Amino acid sequence: MPKELASSPPLITTKLPGPNSARLIAEDERYTSPSYTRVYPLVVRRAQGAMIEDMDGNRFLDFTAGIAVCATGHCHPRVVQAIRVQSERLLHMSGTDFYYQPQSDLARKLVQITPGNGPKRVFFTNSGAESVEAAFKLARYHTRRPHVIAFFGAFHGRTMGALSLTGSKTRQRAGFAPLVPEVSHVDFPDCYQCPRRTTNDSCCWKTFEQIEDDLFRRTVSPDEVAAFFVEPIQGEGGYIVPPHDFHVRLKRLAEQHGILFIADEVQSGMGRTGRMFAMEHWGVEPDIMCLAKGIASGMPLGAIVAKEEVMNWPPGSHASTFGGNPISCVAALKTIQLLEDGLIQDAADVGAYLRQRLLDLMPRYEMLGDVRGLGLMVGVEIVADRVSRKRAPEKAKSIVQAAFRRGLLLLTCGENTLRFCPPLVVSRDQVDMGINILEEVLRSEV
Repeated sequence: MPKELASSPPLITTKLPGPNSARLIAEDERYTSPSYTRVYPLVVRRAQGAMIEDMDGNRFLDFTAGIAVCATGHCHPRVVQAIRVQSERLLHMSGTDFYYQPQSDLARKLVQITPGNGPKRVFFTNSGAESVEAAFKLARYHTRRPHVIAFFGAFHGRTMGALSLTGSKTRQRAGFAPLVPEVSHVDFPDCYQCPRRTTNDSCCWKTFEQIEDDLFRRTVSPDEVAAFFVEPIQGEGGYIVPPHDFHVRLKRLAEQHGILFIADEVQSGMGRTGRMFAMEHWGVEPDIMCLAKGIASGMPLGAIVAKEEVMNWPPGSHASTFGGNPISCVAALKTIQLLEDGLIQDAADVGAYLRQRLLDLMPRYEMLGDVRGLGLMVGVEIVADRVSRKRAPEKAKSIVQAAFRRGLLLLTCGENTLRFCPPLVVSRDQVDMGINILEEVLRSEV
């Protein structure tokens, strides 16, 4: 792959989609599932770093990173080299039934880098949803309790157990009932929507009232609750950063009642927030942590990491044929090395620069209601105006489409939030390019 793509600026030379892309889209739509949600007509031919090229030679600056997956950027040469070497040694041998070095090495590394100094164990999966499913099963097995509590706005996946925990959009759940029983949802604290909106340390009161006054006193005894499932920062729910004491209080409540604290770090983990794991910002040690997305820079891999006393299920109680595939494991080991060698700090530094550039736009555009996030996990709330704070989902969607036509890839999350999750290799110059395109859109089309 020519190296010049990674350092090239966005460039649109055809109508979108171009003729080659349009032909592939027509062919694809004859055969693939109608459940896929293609936001705009992008057909990727190749990618490198934070840049993507389509079938017609149009270039796009990617602020999606394959939905926060390509942590080290597209096709990082050191990750590609690790994959190439491993592919000539061993493609597959099923870590459920046999031993091999990459899986053992990665398990040891994950135990070392995840929060907490005590003994831990790792179970490997293929995806985030599978990690959540494994954590769900383990929580019930370990506690011998049936009930779990999750949060409105949460996205944990679309398989049946993960979907039962998901509280993001009704269309994700419609038509699939009955879901897994014994799941309750409560509000995730959103400081922007909180009417008190005074300080960032008091608007989680409603959440704990719902748990302790509503659930625990009226519908489910706390000694029947196996776990809280929580995202450190809500991802699909709108990139919502909770009040600074929320996770500490939730962990304290969990310990009080013998409830497991399960952190879904599928989107927020692996350096994205300027720490290896987002929960480190609050100093909270989860009992179980769910990982996937950025863990292997584009290769399919997930994992749960649990305290050793929690992962006490016996042989055969859970398994995965492909989880911990050797090629995915070496990609993950190289990803972690690159994160530790500087990409985590880059995410913190460039993420702060991105947030400041977005904050600088706010005085000029009333539709920018809020800028929030940590590291390179940044959300911009799109509203009718900042006085009413009325959500403007259609306006957010139109911004995404207009940005695509100018060579910037964005997505939304929640109802009305622009999601900024570029690869962690994104440069300040590329941030400037992206912000300049965004401002063009805000000025001329919305």
